[in-house]
Amino acid sequence: MFELDLRSRLPIYEQLIEKIKELIISEVLKTDEQLPSVRMLAQQLTINPNTIQKAYRELERQGYIYTVKGKGNFVAPIGATIHRDKIEKLKEELAKLLSEVMYLGMKKDEILQLISNVDDLVGGGNEK
Repeated sequence: MFELDLRSRLPIYEQLIEKIKELIISEVLKTDEQLPSVRMLAQQLTINPNTIQKAYRELERQGYIYTVKGKGNFVAPIGATIHRDKIEKLKEELAKLLSEVMYLGMKKDEILQLISNVDDLVGGGNEK
């Protein structure tokens, strides 16, 4: 389910957070689906359970998962306010990245083609 790069400069818990977010966003993990237990995932990935717990806590803080005492961790439905806040934050990051790639010489047509490719890959966003 998860592959972590132990040689990466990115801490393991951050890699885990990104992998789980990716699975939630791409809807591999559905709303209210239970995540693997901390103990089971730690054994599977052969990493410290505290690392898994730290990743789960951060995912819960960001609103991607929720915890049910005695039951485990589950994928949270993305709330409208969390969704809007996250979109605004990502827009800012995207604007910075676009500015940088344009400065480095990437053309507008190339950027639009990349957007089109991503749109095809994820099935399009919500039309407004």
